[in-house]
This record gives sequence, structure tokens and C-alpha cells, in this order.
Amino acid sequence: MTDQVQTVVVGGGVIGIAVARKLARLGHEVLILEAEDRVGQHTSSRNSGVIHAGLYYDPKSLRAKLCVQGKGMLYDYCQSRHVPFEKTGKLVVATTLKQVNQQKALVENARANGVDDLTIISATEAIAMEPELSCLGAIHSPSTGIVDASALILSLLGEAETAGAMLALGSSLARVVPAASGFQLTVGETQLTCQNLINAAGLGAWDIAQAFEGYPPALIPPKYFAKGRWYATGGKLPFKQLIYPMSDGHSLGVHFTRDLGGGFRFGPDLEYLDPAVVNYDMGESRAQAFEDSVSRWWPNVPKGKMMPEGCGIRPRVTQLGTAQSDYHFAGEAEHGYKGLVQLFGMESPGLTSCLAIGAYVAEMVEGIIK
Repeated sequence: MTDQVQTVVVGGGVIGIAVARKLARLGHEVLILEAEDRVGQHTSSRNSGVIHAGLYYDPKSLRAKLCVQGKGMLYDYCQSRHVPFEKTGKLVVATTLKQVNQQKALVENARANGVDDLTIISATEAIAMEPELSCLGAIHSPSTGIVDASALILSLLGEAETAGAMLALGSSLARVVPAASGFQLTVGETQLTCQNLINAAGLGAWDIAQAFEGYPPALIPPKYFAKGRWYATGGKLPFKQLIYPMSDGHSLGVHFTRDLGGGFRFGPDLEYLDPAVVNYDMGESRAQAFEDSVSRWWPNVPKGKMMPEGCGIRPRVTQLGTAQSDYHFAGEAEHGYKGLVQLFGMESPGLTSCLAIGAYVAEMVEGIIK
């Protein structure tokens, strides 16, 4: 027997669930396949939980467009659904004269993305906001915030299921074969056919693409896994807002983030995994490197108190030293398979962008975006 379903979404992270929710609310019969025994176990739950404003990304990129759209959608969603969040604000701090001189360019980049609420402030103004801070100046981003990622995922899943979507946990997609009316899927001992197939598997997106019989390997983008660790000191909350250093162009740097319960941590750092496999081992201690980095803008950081707090992995399609990584949506216009949408490189700000990404993929499936 072969079961039939209209649309299959592979991946039960925040993006996959947001896509499934959108399609189900448009009337699709949707099945979500999640390989783990719970949703949101990888990138969706191993991140800073930040609602990003959209400062850093190339104005021509989908990361910029979907971040700015998604930020507004996410704040509205959390407000109306009572998902815990806080618009904390953020200070991007300059600790060298070179960084001070780079502030204007960052503000102009953000404005090109549609972020028009940034202000460059003096060191005196920044320290008045955050007395523990040390800097030569800062950019204030009032629309940056934090969200309870787990609560968001469960809320989106609840709405998807209310609209008729089904969730299958512990269900790894092993094989995809193009069929006359869509795709034939092998999931364990089960055979499924579907009209539409959405590969939103995050870190596993490349494995799903490779499981697709006949899919041209040249159309699968390069895979790079960027690992980031967090450390924490414990103690009294030192800052109310999020504190970020100026970006070096490759990462946002080790920054201060806090959660809705009063906890806080520092990170992530950046290490490319070779080979690109899922590996959450913290490895050798980097406590001193974290302390040295944080002390540039928090001179009173407790000495010798940095403790490992976990890590996450970002999927990217470009690597350090190349052009800024962007989201890669592969639809019919790229690969020729009607009803197939593949998502690669869905890294930060994926959490912020999830609702906008859901709408974007739905338009691809409906043929509005080719």
C-alpha cells in the first residue's frame, strides 16, 4: 500500500513548521516528517534566541529581505499569540577608532535593508544606558529583541495541526523518486506519494537532496557547517540590552545575549567543521579566549569564571573568506521538478525570518515565485 498526501515538508525545525503552517492554512494537506523524536532539536533550539533587526546582510540578499519582513511578522505573532518575547534593544559597540569609523557604513547598510531606527551614540550615551560597558561609541538598535524559541515552535506547530497538518516524528526520509504526479518517498518501511515536497531539513538538507534519485549533483550547493560555542559566567545580569561588538565581516563576534528568565551568556564563536558533520562536542576549553574577547567591552567580566554553555551549528552555502552567505531556495525554475522546493543555508536570522520564509516558500509552491 502507498499512502498519498498532497504536500510533505521534511524537517520539524522552526522553518519547516512555519512552512507547514502557512501551507496548511492555505488549504494544503500537509505532512511534516521529522527524523528526531522531538521537533526543533538542532539549529532551531541551539541559537541565541535573538529577534534580529536586519543590520548586517547584503541589501540584495534574501537574508536581508526576509529578516526585515520576518521581524515585523514575528513581533506581531508573539504579541497576538502570547508567545514570550521582549524588545530588549541592542548596542553594537566600537572599541577601536577603526570600528568607530565603520559605524556609519553599517548604519547605511541597515537603512538600505529598510532598518531606519538606528542611531549612532557616543561612549558617554552608551555607558549611561549600560554602566558596565566600556566603548568608544555605539550603534543603538531599538527593534532588536529576544524570543522563547521553544514556545514559538510549539505555537506554530499547534496552529499547523489545527489547520490539519500532521506530524510524524522519528521519520527519516531515505529515498525520493520522481513520479508521474509528484514524488514517491521511502520513509522507513512506508511508501508515500506526494504532489509537493519541501526540503526544509536544515543541517540535513544536503542529505535529502542526495537521496533524490536523478537530482543533478551540480545543483546541490556546497555544504559548510559553522559551529559556534557559548560560555557563561553566572552572577548578576550585567546589561539590560544585548551587547554586540562590531562585526569582522565573517561573524557577529562573541556577544552578550540574555534570556527571558534572567540568564545570560556569551557567544557564539566561529569554527568551520571539516568534514561538515553534526558534532556538538565542546572540544578543548576556550574560556580564556572568550574572557579576553568580552573584556574589550566589559572590563569587569569575572576573571576565571567562564564555563561552557553549549553549542550550535549553522548550515551555510559559502565559507569564510568568500561572499556573504545567503539563503538558497531551489525551485522549479532551477531544477525543473514541479512541486519541489529545496532550502539550503538556512542559518541566522532564520528564527527571526521563519514566518516570512513560510510565506515565501508557499508562494513558490503556488507558482507565484519561480
